[in-house]
Amino acid sequence: MPSEPVVHVVDDDEGVRSSLSFLLGCSEIATRTYETAVEFLKAVPTMEHGCIITDVRMPQMSGLELVARLKSMGVADPVIVVTGHADVPMAIQALHAGVSDFIEKPFSDEAILIAVRTALARQQNRDEIERERDEVQRRLATLSGREREVMERLIEGKANKVIAYDLDISARTVEVYRANVMTKMDARTLSELVRMVMIARLT
Repeated sequence: MPSEPVVHVVDDDEGVRSSLSFLLGCSEIATRTYETAVEFLKAVPTMEHGCIITDVRMPQMSGLELVARLKSMGVADPVIVVTGHADVPMAIQALHAGVSDFIEKPFSDEAILIAVRTALARQQNRDEIERERDEVQRRLATLSGREREVMERLIEGKANKVIAYDLDISARTVEVYRANVMTKMDARTLSELVRMVMIARLT
């Protein structure tokens, strides 16, 4: 069973860390707080997944530098950037870098809660897709080489006769392989099989 999501708050302002932790806690959302981006990065390898809230301006490493570092580390958790008015251009730059949202100070409780819930929902969807992708890849690994060849042509929309010609086998043999593929992949229809293969190829 997946663990509850956690919001990681990265801000050098103790007051901001405390207020966000209290606000999210009142909404029954777990939090972890970090004074610097460097401190947070040390925790990344063992951190609970959820989302990240980071200020733009911080000592040692800025919020934008943190976003870039997380991306290079392959961390896919959504990032919400908190910014002062003068930092809006940088926040827009962060959006282009792939952050989930940016919120301008002073922000309302409602604004931060909406941003966090949206980010957590997005992360949950991503986790579900990843679990499905892993399961589909497990099923794909059970296919024989010939079954995979038939499957590749099926998802291209080729008819059995065409596949038979391509592989120099009989149409009846194609039907057998096709049935094996559908059974091993647990696909009820061809469109379901296509969807599975597309999920398996997501990066």
